[in-house]
Amino acid sequence: MKEDPVIERFLDNLWAERGLSDNSLQSYRHDLLHLQSRLTIRGKPICDATREDLLAILAAEMQQGKSPRSISRYLSAYRQFYRWLVREGKIDSDPVALIESPKTGRGLPKALTEEQVESLLAAPDTGTTLGLRDKAMLELMYATGLRVSELVNLELSNINLNQGVVRVMGKGRKERLVPIGDEAHESLKAYLSGGRPEFLQGVQTDSVFVTNRKSGMTRQAFWYMVRRYALQCDISLKLSPHMLRHSFATHLLNHGADLRVVQLLLGHSDLSTTQIYTHIAREGLKRMHESHHPRG
Repeated sequence: MKEDPVIERFLDNLWAERGLSDNSLQSYRHDLLHLQSRLTIRGKPICDATREDLLAILAAEMQQGKSPRSISRYLSAYRQFYRWLVREGKIDSDPVALIESPKTGRGLPKALTEEQVESLLAAPDTGTTLGLRDKAMLELMYATGLRVSELVNLELSNINLNQGVVRVMGKGRKERLVPIGDEAHESLKAYLSGGRPEFLQGVQTDSVFVTNRKSGMTRQAFWYMVRRYALQCDISLKLSPHMLRHSFATHLLNHGADLRVVQLLLGHSDLSTTQIYTHIAREGLKRMHESHHPRG
C-alpha cells in the first residue's frame, strides 16, 4: 500500500521536534500504516477518520487477540498524529480525544541475577578474535547500561579510555557521559588493540564494534550473539540484550546507588521511568530475606 504523504510529513515533524530515533520513527510509521490500511477497507483516507471508525478498528484488533498494551501503543501513535493534524489545520477536531486507553498492568522488566551475569560475561573465548569482541560488548553493556542501539552505534570518538568514560548520544539527541569501569575498560582495550584490527584488515571505519564483513555490528547480530551465549551458559530465561541494561540498573540499586544517579546513567528524561527498577530491587531483597532470615 502506498503511504499517505501526510504520514511522512508527520514523521519528519516528529524527528525535527523530538529527535526520535530511527526505531521509534519506524514504530510510528508501522502503526499509522496499519491504521491507513484498516481505514482504506472502510473507504476512508486517514485524515477523514472519525471516533467511531477508530473505535471499530481498535475493537476488531482486540477481538483478534491484541493485548491491551498493543492497543495502548496504537492509541499513543494515533493521538500524536491527529493532534498534529489539528495543529496544522488539516482537520477541525481530534477523533482520538475522547478515546481512553485500556488499563494495562505495568510489567516489571526482567533482570538477570549477578551470578547469571558473571556466567554470561565469562562465556566468550577471549583467545579468539570473535571472543575478544563479544566479551568487550557484553562487559561494556553491563558496565554502562547502554541501550542496544547506543552500543552498536558507538564510534571511536565516543570512547575515552584515558578517562574511562563513554560518550553516548541517547534518545532526543541528548548526550551523556557514562563511566566504563575496570573490567569493561580492560576488555575494550584488548579488543581495540587485538580483535578489531583483525576484523578490519586495514579497512577504515569509525564503528567500534565490527564484524567479519568489515562493517558495524547490527542490533540483530548482537541479539543472536547474546542468545547464543545464554544457551551456552544454560540461562533458561528468554534472554534479550536489553536485559543487560535492566540488570545494570537493578544491581546498582541493590548495592545502594542513588536513584537519580541511575537515572542519569540510563539517560532517562523522567525519574518515574527509572523508579520501576526499585520494585525489582525490593523483590530481590524480599527473596533474600525469606531465604536467609530465620523467621523469613
